[in-house]
Amino acid sequence: MRIAILAENYYEDLELWVPYYRMLEENYIVEIIGSGTSKTYKGKNGYPLKVDLEIKDARVEDFSVIIIPGGFAPDYLRRVPEVVEFVRKAIQLKKIIAAICHGPSLLISAGIPKDTKMTSFFAIKDDVSNAGAEWTDKAVVVDDNFITSRKPDDLPIFCTSIIDQVKRRFPSD
Repeated sequence: MRIAILAENYYEDLELWVPYYRMLEENYIVEIIGSGTSKTYKGKNGYPLKVDLEIKDARVEDFSVIIIPGGFAPDYLRRVPEVVEFVRKAIQLKKIIAAICHGPSLLISAGIPKDTKMTSFFAIKDDVSNAGAEWTDKAVVVDDNFITSRKPDDLPIFCTSIIDQVKRRFPSD
């Protein structure tokens, strides 16, 4: 089981590191993929991050799950065409895609299917709705292959939902 976590500067520290370590606890292979704009990325609190792979070297087919942390990073990620194309292809291939906080803004740029049920940080509620998704204010929303949450407080159920989806879709892994 290979999981990709997308990274860029000003990621929300908890929303990257909590899923990273929680997925490692499940013995999944977790790789952090950078946008290619830097060698080292820093979280909102200045915590440095060295990525495992740059987007130009990543193949979406190699991953079963894509995690998009929040913070300001999704706004920077959506400016990189290779990142948007990576997520667009993940959507087309029906990969499990988990986005928290501002993460759904990258899903908007990649073309989320209309009527997908989602949540997000309240500040991008209108963006999510205007993109054709059905927004709701819940700690986690699971709709087919999409898992979305609102904020760091939701991380326990966000991570549990990712693991539950993996176990449902890939019972032998």
